[in-house]
This record gives sequence, structure tokens and C-alpha cells, in this order.
Amino acid sequence: MTATVVKEAKPPAPVHPDGARSRRARRRGRVIALLFVLPALLLLGALVVYPVLFSVGRSLFDASGSQFVGADNYTEMFRDPTTLTAVRNTAIWVVVAPTLLTGLGLILAVLVEKIRWATAFKLLLFMPMAVSFLAAGIIFRLAYDEDPDKGVLNAAVVGVHDAFTGTSSYPDARPRDDEGLTRQPDGSYATGADVSPGGTAALGLVGVAPKDLPGDAEPAREAAARTAGADEVRGVVYLDFTPGGGGEPGVVDDRESGLPGMKVEAVRDGKTVASTTTAADGSFRFTGLDGGGYTLKLPADNFAPPYEGISWLGPTLVTPAIIGAYLWIWTGFAMVLIGAGLAALPRDALEAARMDGANEWQIFRKITVPLLGPVLTVVFVTLVINVMKVFDLVYIIAPGPVQEDATVLATQMWLVSFGGGNDQGLGSALGVLLLLLVIPAMVFNVRRFRRSQR
Repeated sequence: MTATVVKEAKPPAPVHPDGARSRRARRRGRVIALLFVLPALLLLGALVVYPVLFSVGRSLFDASGSQFVGADNYTEMFRDPTTLTAVRNTAIWVVVAPTLLTGLGLILAVLVEKIRWATAFKLLLFMPMAVSFLAAGIIFRLAYDEDPDKGVLNAAVVGVHDAFTGTSSYPDARPRDDEGLTRQPDGSYATGADVSPGGTAALGLVGVAPKDLPGDAEPAREAAARTAGADEVRGVVYLDFTPGGGGEPGVVDDRESGLPGMKVEAVRDGKTVASTTTAADGSFRFTGLDGGGYTLKLPADNFAPPYEGISWLGPTLVTPAIIGAYLWIWTGFAMVLIGAGLAALPRDALEAARMDGANEWQIFRKITVPLLGPVLTVVFVTLVINVMKVFDLVYIIAPGPVQEDATVLATQMWLVSFGGGNDQGLGSALGVLLLLLVIPAMVFNVRRFRRSQR
């Protein structure tokens, strides 16, 4: 007989009510979390996702938006010289501004730790962050004004220049047509007839307002009446204009003033043999001259226009000038972030290095900077993202004639779309290009943040 083996069936696993309850709680938690996040997701979709998708689609159509042109806008974008200038300027911004800001922020953060009023200093540097880009643009547009009476930077530059080089007191002075002085090719004035030793000359000029005369100027009548010795030439340079009217042109009248500080040269055969400067009454004298005739010359330096300073907003310097305004605003931001990282550094490592004989420069270069590497990277990448989107400062500070020389991708996108170009297809293509340039930096920053969280 064959024995039959019957396997005993295992009882079903008991159902634990706690497990089902926890799964229901997790599902309920997810639903509640989704409900809380939903408004933010809707807002994000309406303000970010939809505009991005719409811009990508719009970039494939012509200016009117009715005809599909494919990638024509993207090819046109890189054939347009102004767009290429915008790409070049954006590259300059991305390389220069974040590098300078990170370096300045690092240096200031290290130095601030060593001063007594660190908090007040940080507050002063961070204060520009409270100023809007519109207000900052207006401030620096005025500061960069080429007129020294308006622009504070040019006022300082002109003041320093004039302190070391000096400036002409008579930039608008000129002789009357019948005064016997002729203009030379180099801008100087010379007498038509020679003057011999023992002779005198009265060199009258006009074009100088009485209120612009130097404070030490004296009447020239007495100086004009003096006679010259046998081996000297005398003369006077005067303002041939009588305040209040009257007087005779070409004659030194009683109320006519001398022009002090005017340089006068005696020239023979094209060479300057003597030089002097007029006194307070405009008089001058050359002594010890050989016989023969001399031409009296008023060099061009007497009539040089005043130094007007630097054209900060000209085609050459407009981009560096705007970057300077950006540095003023964001230096405090970089300093505060790097200062926070500096405060978290392990002090025992710094003290150990000092005990081993390292100086402050070695500690800064080999310990502080490497330990601050993650913070410096975050600050740099954040600033890169920010400068790619800069618009306000460029649009406000750059004058109209040099707007194309200072343009960046953000301003070019606006100008092409709404600022007169009216080509929203090309403007959308520029917007897509700007997005593609920003995305890698954003992804890098997010990954860096996640690694630091772990």
C-alpha cells in the first residue's frame, strides 16, 4: 500500500490594523502636502513654466507671429552685429563682475574680522543692497556725468589734474581782427611786425568776461605807458574791452585790465630765444636781447580749453563704468555671505597654523581660502546667474548714443521686442538663449546645495 502524505496548510498571515492605518496616514499626509503645495505649483506654472513654453514656441515664428519660420530667428540672432555685441558684453559681465565681487567680498570679510567697528562697517557696505537698481542707476548716471559741475567723479578727476598740471585762465581769449596778431597753425598768436630792442608792444585780446578775470588783475594803462631800455623789449597783454562801454579799440584805456599769468615768447628765425609771464597788470619785459627784430608770440597753452575729465559713458568705458555701479551694490552681499562662512571655520586649525609659525598671508592662502571653497563657489555661481539677467543698470546708465555699445542679452531682448524693434519672434529667441545660458549655473547651484545638505 502507498501512504499518502497530506501537507498541513499554513494559516494566513494575520492582518495588522496598525500597518493599514499607517499606510492610510501616509496617503493622507501626501494629499495634504499636495494641497498645500498646489497653489505654489499653479503660480509657478502660470508665471514660469507657461511663459517659458510660450517663448520657445513664439521664437519659431516671424515678427507678426503668423508665419512659422523654424530656426530662422536663431540664425538671424547670430548674424546681427548688435546681438553679437550683447553676447560679448554678457561674457564680459559673467567673467569680470562675479570674479571681482567674490574677491572683494573675501578680502573685506577677512579684514572686517580684524577691526573694532565690524558691525558698523558691514552695515555701511551692505546698505546699497537696500537701494533699487532704478535708483542706483540714476545715482551713477549723475556721478558719471561728463560735466565736472554735475558729475562727482569728473569733478574729482579734474581737481587732481588741475592741481598737478594747471589749466589755462583764458580759453576763449582772442585778438580783434585788426590788432596785428595772427593765429598760427598750432593755435598760438604772433605779431605780424617785428619788435626791436628799445620798442614796446600792446597786445590786446577780447573774449574774456570781466567777471572771469583773475582776482589779482590790475589796470594796464600805467604798464602800457612805460618805455623800454636799449637792450630790452617791453609790452603789455590786456583785455581790450572797457566795462560799461566806451573806450577805443587797440588803445589801452584807463579802465582796461591787464591779463596776468599770460605766457609770452620772443621768437627769432623760428626759435624761441626768451620767454616770460605777464605780471598782475599784464606787463612783460625781455632783457639782454641782441639787436634785430623779434616776433612776439602768445603760445597756444594760454588758450587751451579746460580739462573736462574722462568720458565715463563713452563707447570705450561704458561697460566697465556700469560694472562699477554693480560692484557698489553687490559687494556687501558677497562680503556678508563669505563672512558667515568665515565665522564657521574651525578656529583650532587657524591657531595650530599660527603656532607652527605660519604668517597671516600663508594662513589666508593655504587654510582660509581652501576651507571657504564651497562658500566661494556658491557666491560666485549665484552672482553669475544674477549678472546674466542684469537689465536695469545697463538701460538706465548707458546714454542713448552708446546704448548699443553697452547692451547685454537682457536689454537686447527688451529692445528687440518692445523698445522699437517690434520683433517678438527674435526677442523670444534671445530669451531662450538667455535661459539656456542660465540653466547650467542653476543646476550646478542646486546640486551643490543638495550635497551640502547631505
